[in-house]
Amino acid sequence: MTQHNNIYRTLCASVLMCWGLHLSAAPITHSSGWADEDKSISSTEVPIESIQQFVQIYGIVKDNYVDKKSDDALFQQSIKGLVSGLDRYSRYLSAEEYRQLIQYTEGDLASVDFNLNYDAHSKSWQIQDLKPGSDSSKLGLRNGQVILKVDNQELKNLNQDQIQGLLYGSIGSTVQIHPENNNSTVILVRNKKVETDIEPVLLHNQVLVLKIRVFQQDTANEVKRLIEEYSSTKLKAVVFDLRNNPGGLLSASVEAADLFLNQGLIVTTKSRSEGDQQFQALPSNEFQNLKLGILINRRSASAAEVFTAALKEHKRAWVVGENSYGKGVVQKLFPLPSGAALQMTVSHYYTPNGNMIEGQGIQPNQTYALSAEMKEDNYLEHVTDLVLKSRY
Repeated sequence: MTQHNNIYRTLCASVLMCWGLHLSAAPITHSSGWADEDKSISSTEVPIESIQQFVQIYGIVKDNYVDKKSDDALFQQSIKGLVSGLDRYSRYLSAEEYRQLIQYTEGDLASVDFNLNYDAHSKSWQIQDLKPGSDSSKLGLRNGQVILKVDNQELKNLNQDQIQGLLYGSIGSTVQIHPENNNSTVILVRNKKVETDIEPVLLHNQVLVLKIRVFQQDTANEVKRLIEEYSSTKLKAVVFDLRNNPGGLLSASVEAADLFLNQGLIVTTKSRSEGDQQFQALPSNEFQNLKLGILINRRSASAAEVFTAALKEHKRAWVVGENSYGKGVVQKLFPLPSGAALQMTVSHYYTPNGNMIEGQGIQPNQTYALSAEMKEDNYLEHVTDLVLKSRY
């Protein structure tokens, strides 16, 4: 019997034994709404034919791939492929990646460690303000380098606000950068925290625009405070600008929606392993006569979509803009004895009407995208006028 055959038989036996074990995961609590892991991972029966096929392919790769790969490297790659192939959010985290992730709060908004500025001479977007020794510089990026795409989105016809929206996301999340003259993309971690205070702007038509960059623990209280602060100006409407809002806390979006609803379902989460859960609006007469609008774009996601769907389907707000991103999942962290972890989707969000958000997004009542030629101020004025004229 050859040495390789011994290795592969041992590998097959080890895999089969592992599937028979109960792996205990320590409870993890996250203020961001990550689900807690409070039970052992159940043992799962795997067909022997599938294990044999895996071992066969493992052996072919081990013996024939152009570069020599260690057993550990091949196992790590196999695990990553198993989890990442589930959906676009689930992933295997190394011990270091997991350590970094649990330092973050999902509600925090972040960007990369450089800016993208438009160079009129070359008509391109270039890296600026990148510091020596930063994470991006260690990956080979440099100041003055032209960036063609961010997350497969071409930049040439975008404005500064749209560029910023592509770079923003939940802290600890990743973004793909495609530099010029580079056949491959560079994957960066959003690790530069962005200030997320709600920005109020009162327009001349007496519409209060509230820019919510991310839903955080105090978002609902801050929304309530700002509306009361500006109520003496005889507000005609309030418009929530949720463009480029990546989501944040589910609880925060539910609380914010509850300010404007006096009854009914806000959102449902459905899970195969954990059952279903419904979030209902509490009776209230506050702000019930206030006209509302919501502005979304293709980067409005997750908790922002929950808020939008609840107010739209209860006919409490007129939604303007573009179809939203379509991220409607709840994820759970499963820590492993090695220090690594699985970040995996366990639930889906459903709107009050029972519509799935994941992969679908929220369709606005009125499609109206910001064109490259239009100024931001003019766009907001047009949007608020549409809300004032709406009949929902």
